[in-house]
Amino acid sequence: MSRFFATRAGVWSGFGAAALVLFGAAPLLLSGFRLGLLAQFLCYAIVAVGIGLAWGRGGMLTLGQGVFFGMGAYLMAMHMKMADAEFRNGHGAVPDFMELAGIRELPAYWVPFASPVFTIAMILVLPTGFAVLLGFAVFKRRVKGAYFAILSQALAGAFAILLIGQQSMGGFNGLSRFRYFFGYNLDDAVNQQMLYFIAAGVLLVVVAVALQLRRSRYGELLVAVRDAEERVRFLGYDAANIKVVAYAAAALFAAVAGAIFVPVVGIISPASIGIVPSIMFILGVAIGGRASLVGPVVGALAVAWAQTALSEQFPSAWTYAQGLLFIVVIALLPGGIASVAALTKRFQAKSATVEAAA
Repeated sequence: MSRFFATRAGVWSGFGAAALVLFGAAPLLLSGFRLGLLAQFLCYAIVAVGIGLAWGRGGMLTLGQGVFFGMGAYLMAMHMKMADAEFRNGHGAVPDFMELAGIRELPAYWVPFASPVFTIAMILVLPTGFAVLLGFAVFKRRVKGAYFAILSQALAGAFAILLIGQQSMGGFNGLSRFRYFFGYNLDDAVNQQMLYFIAAGVLLVVVAVALQLRRSRYGELLVAVRDAEERVRFLGYDAANIKVVAYAAAALFAAVAGAIFVPVVGIISPASIGIVPSIMFILGVAIGGRASLVGPVVGALAVAWAQTALSEQFPSAWTYAQGLLFIVVIALLPGGIASVAALTKRFQAKSATVEAAA
């Protein structure tokens, strides 16, 4: 079966099955509320695909993806608040939360985000460009392993603290109470379902891009850098450049996910982008299987669903269940959920060998 999915026909079959589930079965079987939750989970899965590329294939433990997720989310939130203010009071109006904070004049850096085109361009360029600059600064100095993980996690914490102190960005409460998404009323159930379809479509596109990168010559170099970085340098390749591409791609995926997350959930705050959310992203990838293509997606969806379901039933016990789940997977399934099929096949082959020998 695994050999089949490695072929072109298998890949198209897998994407077709995923599209059938996401675009056909889920909207028919789930209520509007549950479909909205699934759209939120799909945003986490988009982030997980990028982490799987950077960590699973490149060996970079990115504990700070909340930074890029937050960048995309806040940039989208700025545009949506501008759109709401213009609809309510006309061009150049101040968003409602600024009025409550006593800010009477729109900050200059908010003004360009009245344009949808500028907003989308910034969502794609700003986080990716920041990741490229940071990647060059770090990887050119050969910072890696635990040092890179600590640095990226500290960056997530610093970014959240920075936003808390910015009243023009909503401060601790963040930005919320959005009414329009590029002219579409978010109170309309049809438009809410449209957001789900956008999240599902973006997830499939991101997985396709990751698959292409993994199968390309670049994907082979990325694995080589992960396993033997010094040898890659001896062969004449710049390992830092190879890492930067994967890190920037992961940042782009996270930023796009954050931009979709805002209209889906209706709020973004520093609590959604700090250290804890960044660790949750990693947790889903580790449980799903960071080395595989689909594992991070499955892990992210499973962890998000478990957190929602168990926290509803056992609010005080979910944290302990989460830690236990992580320990069990790391101890018994180092390769994550995605490795279950391979382990089962290996066990069956071993059993057949023992029976033949007997």
